[in-house]
Amino acid sequence: MNQLELEGIYEQAQKSAKQSWNTMTSKGEMVYLPSLDGIVQPSEILSEVSLGLVEIPIQKIIGTYTHSRSISFAHNFMPLMSKDTEFANKWMNLYNAHVQEGIREPLKVYEYLNRFFVIEGNKRASVLKYVGAISFNAYVIRMVPKKDPTSKTNTIYYEFMDFYKKTQINTIWFSQSGRFKELYEFIEKYKFDKPFYNTKEKQFTAEVYRPFRTLYLKEGGSHLKLTTGDAFLNFLKIYGLPQTISPQTHKEYIQKLISELDVIEQDEVNVETDTIEAPSRRKRVFSSLADRLSGKRTLKIAFVYAKAPETSGWAYSHELGRLHINNIFKDQIHTEKIVNVPESAEAYNILERLAKEKYDIIFTTSPTFVAPALKAAMQYPDVKFFNCAGTHSYKSLTLYFGRIHEPRYLLGMIAGAMTKTNIIGYVAPYPISEVISSINAFTLGVRAVNPYATVKAMWTYRWDNPEQGKDIAKHLMEAGIDIISNEDLPVPEDMSKEYGVYCVGKDELEKKHYAMAIWNWGVFYEKVIRNILSGTWKTLSDISSGDQSPLNFWLGMNTGIVDILYSNRNVNSQMKYLIEGIKSAIICNEFDIFTGPIYDQNKVLRVKTGEKCDYEDIINMDWLVDGVEGELPNNEDLKPTDPFSYMKNIVKADI
Repeated sequence: MNQLELEGIYEQAQKSAKQSWNTMTSKGEMVYLPSLDGIVQPSEILSEVSLGLVEIPIQKIIGTYTHSRSISFAHNFMPLMSKDTEFANKWMNLYNAHVQEGIREPLKVYEYLNRFFVIEGNKRASVLKYVGAISFNAYVIRMVPKKDPTSKTNTIYYEFMDFYKKTQINTIWFSQSGRFKELYEFIEKYKFDKPFYNTKEKQFTAEVYRPFRTLYLKEGGSHLKLTTGDAFLNFLKIYGLPQTISPQTHKEYIQKLISELDVIEQDEVNVETDTIEAPSRRKRVFSSLADRLSGKRTLKIAFVYAKAPETSGWAYSHELGRLHINNIFKDQIHTEKIVNVPESAEAYNILERLAKEKYDIIFTTSPTFVAPALKAAMQYPDVKFFNCAGTHSYKSLTLYFGRIHEPRYLLGMIAGAMTKTNIIGYVAPYPISEVISSINAFTLGVRAVNPYATVKAMWTYRWDNPEQGKDIAKHLMEAGIDIISNEDLPVPEDMSKEYGVYCVGKDELEKKHYAMAIWNWGVFYEKVIRNILSGTWKTLSDISSGDQSPLNFWLGMNTGIVDILYSNRNVNSQMKYLIEGIKSAIICNEFDIFTGPIYDQNKVLRVKTGEKCDYEDIINMDWLVDGVEGELPNNEDLKPTDPFSYMKNIVKADI
């Protein structure tokens, strides 16, 4: 290239630098490149480790080692110096060399928290960024920070270092702990079938991650606050692990994922806590299921169960709800139950079949179905999908759950009053928010009537597994407890009394059943169907609607969805009177279970005096109250074979 052409290129790069300068100035942020010597102090570094010659992603080169070098560049690494300087002349020569034969000399960089800071080769890095290079070789020195368990970034970085040691992948970053482990499980399953990549990890990066990143950013993902890694992991959980990603096959999927993430990021969620009605504030009604049913003889509804009602108390409670609406609506509806559906991505195949069979509504009745249900809901917007889960909120998928912590509080009061040893056992299925808030509410109920009692919690690591719950109960008995809180729901004809709250003794004759929390799903299903048949239900899936905020149903004892059933024989009249009084106060909103002061196990004040936990506080609860003996499992303890290990934290990221 001649000098005039090179000067034109440099002017374009300099123009980009000035645009970056103006943007950063308007934000009140640093206009120059970050410098590592201004970010980290030597006392914060545990060690420096040479990684040798490594291919590094260009977009992760964010600064220089020293401040004196950084002021030659704008924040986007484009040159600021005028074109008549020696700096500009060297930059143009490097650009010309790159065009003619490619820049070959590796950079020398420091890596800190998975970001790269140039020691030697700043102008080379600038040219590579200008031409849009994806990666380049560099001699890398890793600066390892001292371990700090209180820092989320530090914790994630240590997980990254373990991930990098196994994979040599440095292009991906997450906003939450545990996600590198989840991604590694996908990589382990990936099929290495193109030897010219040398390793499975290189093929995975080239064939799956980088094409995803390109499509994701091209379709607008860059305006979201979550990392591309977060979005990528969500994609894998929802759509499964492809051998390769291409625009022809996956563009539509990524567009739908971005649309879902965009609504979630706005954090405008409608949570219905008192009624099973579409909110009156939804003025723009583009269509309703009733409109789509015009001319149809019946409303087709499918209920999807992870287990059979004959073997699962949870499935049985939903089956009672299905039978209830059959009895109420008769020939206005046609319902079908599908049992023993795999609690994995395979469930999508069944949901897809139901959608193609023109079912109008599909209720997936377990939190373990959230990923395939979300995938199906995005793929088939004309079908209304509901998922029974108390997690986060989605644009395409309506969630419904009960505030089971309310009756759990009452069960805790009964257990606290009945215990003689002051050690009460709690069989905890899986560390999701619904279970954590229930343990806490139960313990608060225990302590309300018996401040000397403690609750010993042990985990089954399984959802809806009464047999394993009974095994855990035996271990609790060996620990000296006399009262156990176990699975909420018995299976049909279960005479063991090992559900709800019961006392245990030396033999079966001493076992007494006191109370249990119950689910009345028929109440929910009846009102949903009635609203749809009458045309008052507002669909949330219609992309033409002006209001696309997600809608959750999170219903309590005031709606009848959840309740408590206690034994007239084994619970005395004074206790019944107290329970009914507190129940009435909860229903009338005169008593809130999670009202401060509430301390956690470490005596840290979590809820201040007079303050109350709201919806977000409760569904994101990740701590146990004072009075609980036992710990929340960390990510390393979760069994990867359990469906929750695969499906937890779908879509909702730290945004």
